[in-house]
Amino acid sequence: MDWTKLDWSALDRLRDGFLHGGAAAGPYWQSESALASYDLTYGERIGWKWDHVLRELALRGWSPPKNVTVLDWGCGSGVAGRRVIAHFGTDRFVTLQLWDHAPVAVDFAENQARLAFPTLHVEAVTPGFLQDGGPIGLLLISHVLNELSTDALAALRGLIARAQAVLWVEPGTSEVSRGLGAIRDAVKGEFNLVAPCTHQNACPMFQIAHERHWCHFFAPPPSEIFADSNWVKFGQRAGIDLRSLPYCFLALDRRPPSTAPGLSRVIGRPEHFKPYARLLNCDADGLATLTLPKRADPALFKELDRTKQPLVYRWTRSGDQLTGGTAACHPEAAESAT
Repeated sequence: MDWTKLDWSALDRLRDGFLHGGAAAGPYWQSESALASYDLTYGERIGWKWDHVLRELALRGWSPPKNVTVLDWGCGSGVAGRRVIAHFGTDRFVTLQLWDHAPVAVDFAENQARLAFPTLHVEAVTPGFLQDGGPIGLLLISHVLNELSTDALAALRGLIARAQAVLWVEPGTSEVSRGLGAIRDAVKGEFNLVAPCTHQNACPMFQIAHERHWCHFFAPPPSEIFADSNWVKFGQRAGIDLRSLPYCFLALDRRPPSTAPGLSRVIGRPEHFKPYARLLNCDADGLATLTLPKRADPALFKELDRTKQPLVYRWTRSGDQLTGGTAACHPEAAESAT
């Protein structure tokens, strides 16, 4: 698939379904051309969200269990599975398994994965596998929550109960984020909360005082797309802001936590004013609005405005005022970046 062959009628139909709930009415993948067009455009944007999540997991020092299978559930074009395999390497996994309610999507994702990872075993899973109760190594879930019926969500919860680790990425809307947060609180007794949480407590977003907030973040798209005429034309034709990639996510693991205590996660984006920056902070003590006077740490003030890294920090503070801070960086992540 290239930009000159995009199936715009399929892309328009898919986008309308995602925006207005039609995607929940049943299988919406109808052709290979629709999947290929989606994979090049909307799927790639989802891939950038996964890239940012995986970057944060590296900062936290997390990696999946070794020698396990990966199940990409509701795989669509397979972007989630390919991003995760590419990030951690094929040597870490035994098999990439794929499932979607549309067989044409499974076929497309299977072919793309085999092209990308010729040495990795890739297979479609059967309905029997989904129901047999056997263990799942790493379960991947991406952009499905607002499409699930009550029965489908219950079936997915059954798969989560079988998994050793779970990575789940969704759009960053308030409704979807709060739905994912509810699932987080329901399963936190069975798993260690790897990210985005820096603690194992109940989600503070559900306290009455925080009703207007929701747990979401922003992934930076590659800077080169803004000079790419294909992406610029796509953004104009599709009516989307290429700069905006809000998402929410959840990373779960049955193994002990690998993140050191004392970290904080910034929710959304910091707001910058001339004399100070203001941000919504989540840590083991709950949610708090913190301010950083520019004069207190000019370098940190600038960093919070310009960094494209996940906003995971270890603060120094006096009450609700920050006096400094250091971005989280696991030793292995720092070594790989040099």
